[in-house]
Amino acid sequence: MIGRTIGARVGCRFLRSSSACDKRTLITTLNTTLNTLNTPTSAYPSPPRSYCSSHPSNSSSSGPKPSANNHNNHNDSNNNIISRDMASQDISKYLQQTHDRLFDHNRKWAAEQSQKDPEFFSKLQAGQAPEYLWIGCSDSRIPAEQISGLGPGEAFIHRNIANLVVSTDLNVMSVIEYAVCHLHVKHIIVCGHYGCGGVKAAMTPKDLGLLNPWLRNIRDVYRLHETELDAIKCEDARYNRLVELTVREQCRNVIKTAAVQQSYAKNQYPVVHGWVFGFEDGLLKDLKIDHKEMLHSIQKIYNLTD
Repeated sequence: MIGRTIGARVGCRFLRSSSACDKRTLITTLNTTLNTLNTPTSAYPSPPRSYCSSHPSNSSSSGPKPSANNHNNHNDSNNNIISRDMASQDISKYLQQTHDRLFDHNRKWAAEQSQKDPEFFSKLQAGQAPEYLWIGCSDSRIPAEQISGLGPGEAFIHRNIANLVVSTDLNVMSVIEYAVCHLHVKHIIVCGHYGCGGVKAAMTPKDLGLLNPWLRNIRDVYRLHETELDAIKCEDARYNRLVELTVREQCRNVIKTAAVQQSYAKNQYPVVHGWVFGFEDGLLKDLKIDHKEMLHSIQKIYNLTD
């Protein structure tokens, strides 16, 4: 069902070689594939399950291409600035400009912060005590602090492809442990987004090399909710629902951890939340995760408080 209904729409660009080992060694090819999948062919709003409508596609070839010297454009990273016919010195110049631009922005930001609050950096230097742990997608279009109105020191941030919480991933497990046991965060937010390239890649009936074991976690979410998802005829709506279900399952995985269970039993925090960001309107959708109910439902098997 997955391959039949989704495979026709979502494509991957891989080498013609049939060797899985060859594919696994070509990281650049995999990154290009994810970048392609992350370029939305339609806008994904925050709809109810029954929502289904068509949206105009965003063509990367429409409009004039910016020049290599236009290094002040904040969206340079979203455009194919470097072309195959560019001279070597032009490529080097562009790379240097896009590197230096970040330091220009940093100096401007530091000056602005000092002007607003002369004690700003002294406060940062004193240490961090964030209220929130944010587990989000690596997608460059979803900066956690900006979309939530948080400032430096207010959120501990972890990001990966498709905002997954996998028990064998020492990275995310270490982040949760540190945030809960040492920073004593009060809220843990798992934030996904509609039109997620990771979710699209997971639904692609292809060997994605190094991505296979990671995306298998999303495919397992589909398997768990296959009846519900297969009943959604609109492909966009099915994607959106899978994004929401994936976020819910990651919230469940967070609650399964010993750090969260033991801290909650002792302090009544942290509370786990599931949100989804919509590109169409820039708004966050609260999936209304019931922390207490979800904790109670898993503790028959995953009780780690004793």
